Amino acid sequence: MTTPPRITDSHCHLDFPDFEGELPDILDRAREAGVHRMVTICTRLKNEPSVRALAEANAPVFYAAGTHPMSAAEEPLASVDELIAMSSHPKFVGIGESGLDYHYTAESAEIQKQSLLIHIEAAQRTGLPLIIHARAADEDMADMLSAEFRNTAYSCVMHCYCSGPELAKRCLDLGFYLSMSGIATFPKSQEVRDIFATAPVERILVETDSPYLAPVPRRGKRNEPAYTAFTAGVGAEVFNMDITDFAAQTEANFERLFTKVAAYKVAA
Repeated sequence: MTTPPRITDSHCHLDFPDFEGELPDILDRAREAGVHRMVTICTRLKNEPSVRALAEANAPVFYAAGTHPMSAAEEPLASVDELIAMSSHPKFVGIGESGLDYHYTAESAEIQKQSLLIHIEAAQRTGLPLIIHARAADEDMADMLSAEFRNTAYSCVMHCYCSGPELAKRCLDLGFYLSMSGIATFPKSQEVRDIFATAPVERILVETDSPYLAPVPRRGKRNEPAYTAFTAGVGAEVFNMDITDFAAQTEANFERLFTKVAAYKVAA
């Protein structure tokens, strides 16, 4: 039996109710598919203790925390100091997800911007990568990320990238990373695949955003970390690479961006 290449699911939500009571089986299936580690994202800071506990209890799981832009108007604004304090945990590896979403929550644009600036500053001060959600807000997103980068450089991944080519270019010009989700496997997502194809393969990550956006051939089902392998297969095709080489490249990219994960592995 061929051993699958090792892959990291760089963005999932293992604390969501969709996975309740099933986590051991989900981690087993991930391991069988070659997905040997994952970053689970806390989207509301009040849930950070439970997400932290999940990471502490499961060796393959690391975590990040922030206030999702769609929740920015419903939650207390995070503080930079609060995020910095959380970041002291050895398995806390990123800031976010934060960002702008004008598709569903345009009415809260101003509070989303305030929240984003707080998360950017936390990334600048901790040196941890910023994890960005962007939807229907390309111009504001590019302008804010660029302006703050000019003030103080920071690292960033545009998670589940499915925005336009101009935002992608401006982010890549800043040295940021683009993360490929199951959307890239959908038949009607040729524009998304074309955007990825123009990016340096050294700046590509793969993810599930599970429980959402299951890739082909699991589209329409609940997504889970094991399915990162399907997205990686499409990524290999986009870059005209062997799947083993593409997986190895995304592993190197992930460890270059998420330096605490690499350091934790070495320390362990």
